[in-house]
Amino acid sequence: MTTLAPDTLRTRLAWLTALRLAVLLALLTLTGFLHLRAQDLLGFFSGQLVLAVLAAAFTATGVQTALLRRNRSLRATAYAQILGDQLTWTLLAYVSGGVSSGITSFYGLTCLMAAVLEGIPGVIAAAVTAFLLLSGLCAGFLTGLLVPPPDQAQALYLRTWKELSFPFSQALLALTLAALLSGYLAGRLQRAGGQLREAQERAARAEQLALLGRFAAGLAHEVRNPLGAIAGSIDLLATSPALSEEDRLLCDIVSRETARLNDLVSDMLQLARPRPPTKAPTDLCAVTQEVTRLSAQSGRGSDVQVRYEGEVGPLLVDADAAQLRQILWNLVRNAIQASSAGATVLVRVLRRDARTLVEVQDQGQGISPGNQQQLFDAFFTTRTQGVGIGLAVVKRIVDDHGWHIEVESQQGHGALFRVILP
Repeated sequence: MTTLAPDTLRTRLAWLTALRLAVLLALLTLTGFLHLRAQDLLGFFSGQLVLAVLAAAFTATGVQTALLRRNRSLRATAYAQILGDQLTWTLLAYVSGGVSSGITSFYGLTCLMAAVLEGIPGVIAAAVTAFLLLSGLCAGFLTGLLVPPPDQAQALYLRTWKELSFPFSQALLALTLAALLSGYLAGRLQRAGGQLREAQERAARAEQLALLGRFAAGLAHEVRNPLGAIAGSIDLLATSPALSEEDRLLCDIVSRETARLNDLVSDMLQLARPRPPTKAPTDLCAVTQEVTRLSAQSGRGSDVQVRYEGEVGPLLVDADAAQLRQILWNLVRNAIQASSAGATVLVRVLRRDARTLVEVQDQGQGISPGNQQQLFDAFFTTRTQGVGIGLAVVKRIVDDHGWHIEVESQQGHGALFRVILP
């Protein structure tokens, strides 16, 4: 089970500590009421033991409260509270009838508390501790190592296996049911917490995209028009016969960087203001081969080889042709940027049973397992250049089409992006 965040654990500990304090106060009140007529609570063995147990429990609660206020040793405090409570119920059971005492039902309450604090590991710890203590109590009376308190009715205490077997089995069954119910609750809490985190992440992502949308609308007009003028001027300047080879090289650099900026603006607009796909029968092989040829002639296509493999088509799929082209372009461009000079990027279209696969494989440094979880998040990037938009656009378009995308990568052995079309 996922470990609780410190703030969440601290809050739950505070509430359960308050509940524990209320239970202890109720037990203290009940103890005083039962012995009130004797007018000598401290003169009875059972009363002395109960008071000692409750005093220890109150002291432990005070220590836990101090640790909570200082926000220290939260996990150790949680387990100490779980184990300490099971020991408390065992000692109280000893003075109120042994294994047959109704106090043994409190073991289940501690299992429930453990589920809230530590999930399934906490439930296991609470249940195992209760089983060992209950078995020890039963074994103590069987072997004679434990004797009933002298001030209690001796008939209440069962000391043979024939007498103990039924109440012991009954208590064990109740403990098992309580542990199973608590484990189920822990699983539900985990799923609910995960769904809540996902909802919060989606809300934060939606807020980011809304902000990006407002920014991108103005950015498109402010940046694209100058970019168009720069690109047109550079193309016109490159046709001049008076340029030297070095000047033409500089023109190529300006043209390439202008195209890169234009791609960035396009990605931002696509991510911020997505449009639903307009699906139509599209030749997947033809689109993939076209993108492969274009990518080999632009950007770093001169020092990274981009090669197409697989089906030659025609292979019709129900897709938005422009958005399919954008998926492929972003994946190939990402693979080229991740590759070093002399490497090869493979683009494949394959058929597997009833599915069609589109794969883009590079020979770069690969992606760590931790980064793979965030790879398609907007604004997440592992490179010093780029803002982490391209793969987020890919994921959104893939989801809008009802497709699936997955990543296979090992550190130092490149990455394989696979789009699965049903």
